Amino acid sequence: MPQPPGSRTPFDGVYRQSDPRAFFSSLGRFGYQTPHHAQAVFRRLVAERRRSGPVTVLDLCCSYGVNAALLNHDLCFDDLYAHYTSPQVAELETTDLIDHDKDFYAAHRRDDAVPVIGLDIATPAIGYAVAVGLLDAGFAENLETTPASAALLQAVAAARLITVTGGVSFLSANTFRQLLSAIGQPAWVAAYVLRTGSYQPISDALAEHGLITEVDHERTVVQRRFTDPAEQRYAVAAVTAAGADPSGRETEGNYHAALHLSRPPHDLTTAYADLITPAPGKS
Repeated sequence: MPQPPGSRTPFDGVYRQSDPRAFFSSLGRFGYQTPHHAQAVFRRLVAERRRSGPVTVLDLCCSYGVNAALLNHDLCFDDLYAHYTSPQVAELETTDLIDHDKDFYAAHRRDDAVPVIGLDIATPAIGYAVAVGLLDAGFAENLETTPASAALLQAVAAARLITVTGGVSFLSANTFRQLLSAIGQPAWVAAYVLRTGSYQPISDALAEHGLITEVDHERTVVQRRFTDPAEQRYAVAAVTAAGADPSGRETEGNYHAALHLSRPPHDLTTAYADLITPAPGKS
């Protein structure tokens, strides 16, 4: 299939900083919000997994531990935006911010917090997330190009839920095959995938490990606004090339993503739709 013209605007630089302030200020200008949409869903998935035992979460492309912050703390995404763009935080050196954030997250820690392991190629982001206590373990490794370290494979063996909100476009089956081969029991995989690409090669790899992938392409969430008209033209062309209709979504100025949830057959007792949208009175 021919590739559409143009490309996504890169934000690589924000992940090479020693703390998340540039991440929130830069992406905040374009209304980045996928972790906000994922927060309640990931909590429901953890609760579902807890029915059969303790849960450890493996967050892929975890950057500064944002998903871990939202999963394990009584904070919303807007709280994190406000925190990291506040005048008080702006004045701190990174070492002081780390000390400040240790107390900040400890004060908001939920009683039902679960262990979270983070994987990302950005060493500074991983270092921050571990230092402030968001990640129980963090690994700066690129499984697309190199074999996983023995330490990473040992750490992920207990994982029962794999999450990813912002990095599927940079991943292939290589990463998932290595991780799933190390996990002792079938793990669920919950991935928010932009409509500009195909998840099929990854879902095929997950199927090799007995996982069935479900997605409702009509239930999409906004990732962020486009940075300029050129990026919008790229996204519209990419979505069209992928066989989807950009009308009402990308044509309106935003990237959209859909949740792809992969589970073994015996875990399909709770419907996908019920995990995405809870019944009245539930969260």
